Parts: sequence; C-alpha cells; structure tokens
Amino acid sequence: MHALVPAIAERFRKRFADKPLLVVSPGRVNLIGEHTDYNEGFVLPGATDKAVVFALAPRTDGVCHMISRDFDQEFRCEVGALHRSPLRWPDYLQGVVDQFVRAGHRVGGFNVVFGGDIPIGAGMSSSAAIEGGLAFALNAAFGLGLDSLTLVKMAQKAEHEFVGVRCGIMDQFINIHGRERSVLKIDCRSLAFETIPFEREDLRLVVSDTLVRRELATSEYNVRRAQCEAGVTALKAHDPALASLRDVGLDLLREHRGELEPVVYRRCEYVVRENIRVAEACAALARNDFAVLGGLMNLSHAGLRDDYEVSSPELDALVEAARRVPGVLGARMMGAGFGGCTISLVEAGAVPEFEARVARDYEAQTGKTPKVHVVRVEAGTRAVEAP
Repeated sequence: MHALVPAIAERFRKRFADKPLLVVSPGRVNLIGEHTDYNEGFVLPGATDKAVVFALAPRTDGVCHMISRDFDQEFRCEVGALHRSPLRWPDYLQGVVDQFVRAGHRVGGFNVVFGGDIPIGAGMSSSAAIEGGLAFALNAAFGLGLDSLTLVKMAQKAEHEFVGVRCGIMDQFINIHGRERSVLKIDCRSLAFETIPFEREDLRLVVSDTLVRRELATSEYNVRRAQCEAGVTALKAHDPALASLRDVGLDLLREHRGELEPVVYRRCEYVVRENIRVAEACAALARNDFAVLGGLMNLSHAGLRDDYEVSSPELDALVEAARRVPGVLGARMMGAGFGGCTISLVEAGAVPEFEARVARDYEAQTGKTPKVHVVRVEAGTRAVEAP
C-alpha cells in the first residue's frame, strides 16, 4: 500500500464524515522513446511507486468539492457549470469531469481529497496521474463500467481540451495500464502494447530532479510538434501513404534531406532514430542485456540534446555527473525537456555513491542540490482497501 493512503483517507473522513473510495494513481518513468508518442511512434514506460492518492465519495447534489493536500487548497464547482480556475490544479480535475459530461455519462457531484509524492513539473507525469486517477475513481464510484482504454482517452482529452496542452497518449496510457515489475512497449498509433519484464534486483532506476521547472516546455513542445509535421508534409510528396514520422525510414529521410529545412531534418532524424532505439532496447531486455539498454539511453540523450534540442545545461550537468559514477549503465533526460528530471540505470550497490556524487557535482556546477528518487516499477491505477 502507498504510504500516503492512511493520511489521505483520514483527512477525507475528518472533513466529510464519509467512507471514501481509495485510489492509487502512479507517476511514470520512460526508459526510452522520448517525443515519439505524438509522432505515432513507440515508447517504453513503466508506472512507478511515486503516485497520487485519491479519496472520493459521491454527493447527492451536483457540487464537486476538491481538496488538494499538497497545495493545501480547496475548490468547488458544479458538474453543469465548470470553469477554469486561477489556481490551475483544479483544471486537471475539471477537465476529466468535463469529458464524462460531454460523453453523456451520468456523473454527479463528489467530494475528493488527493495528494501525492510525484515531483510536480519534474517530468514524471503528475498531471496524468491526477487525470487518470480521477477518471478511474469516477468510473468506479458511479458504476459506469467504462473500459480502461476509454478512460485513457478521456484523461488525454481532458488535458487537450480543458488544460490546453496537446500531450501525446503515453502518460495516460501507462498510468492506467501499468504492470508491476514490467515496462510496456506501446505502439502510440494502434495503442497495442507488449508487456516486458523489468525484474533485475541488482539494478535500480534513479530519477534526479534538476529543480528547474519547464517554463519553455509547452511552447517549445508545440514548435517541435509542428516541425515534425512539416517534415511529414514534405516527404508525403514522395510517399503519399505517410501519416506520421512513424512511417519514415532513415533511407527515405536521407534521400530527401535537401528538401527539408536543416532544423526540420534534425528533428525528424531524431524521431526516426529514437523509434529504432526503442526496438533495440526491447531486444536488449529480452536477452537481459542491460549494458546495451544503458548505452541506448546515452544515445537517446545525445539526440535530445543535439538534434531535438530540448535538453538544458542543468539536464546535461546531471547526466554527465551520473555517467561519471562507477556502476551507472546509462543516463538521459526524461520528459518534455528544458528542465525537469533525468533517469539513470544504476547498479544497486552504487546508489549511495550515486546520490552523494551527483549531488556534489551538480551543486558545484549550478548551486542547486538535486532531489534524487530511487523508483520501483509498479502497477497502474488501482483501488485499494482502507487501512
């Protein structure tokens, strides 16, 4: 059971004197496959033990009473009169309610208390955990019987249409579909997925937070997306069947390099190569070759830094500090970029030295002390029993 479940449940009971449904909704890490999801490519994420915990119970009226433990704030709205909030965090919840209403599902008001230990803005998808967790909870609390893929799509559309961020589908998908001790290779076009065991007890996944929040991430994310689409549009003149960079091979891209703006070519080449790296990473996991996986993570970071240009001096400093520690197999930036966090594959016995040396080296370069989190791969969003 997640450590925050007792505290969230108790706060709900004290505030509302009711027995709630309890839901644990995880964050995520992505081993490899960055900025490929909105290009209909492949990704290799896992759900984590860092999560958001919800306590929710239906009301008899149409009021939604939301309490954020982490922000120590409350917000009220009505199911039939949703409105964006200057507090911002309520919009991720309202967006989900909005999707249920638009789809014609009968949801009423509810009381909810939620809080978590996912670093906000660090690239571990706290927003998808909020969206997926509330969608799961409303589906269960109101007995709607919606399938998991429907919940994924509703959570993604909540972020698109109410929050206003055109995210890919990976974060919401792994939030709902995550498997304990496994990562998922997800085809972001068909949404077919393959479960791949990730069970090495002698290795750890370590997320290091730059403490730099991603002010540029949304605007530059949209620029990168447009550049990828521009590349596909140009290449369609030679192959009308192309629908996205998922369909483009290196040979076709190189053959028509002169027809693309240099920056568009670099963006496209990164995405094509990253899709290849995802396939190679899955093959490495199948033969238990984590050294190759680490090398692919290193190559992914180089592409994100040099070709996709979404890294930052702080991310590069963390990656370089991590790679200097003996026992680190690979390290790369993770998430949208321009701040946020890195992910490193580390031998278990090297973790204490990793934490000490990375903190020392990063602080010497930036004046900031990074937050370092050892994470486990856990199951996706789920209901839990009260303590």
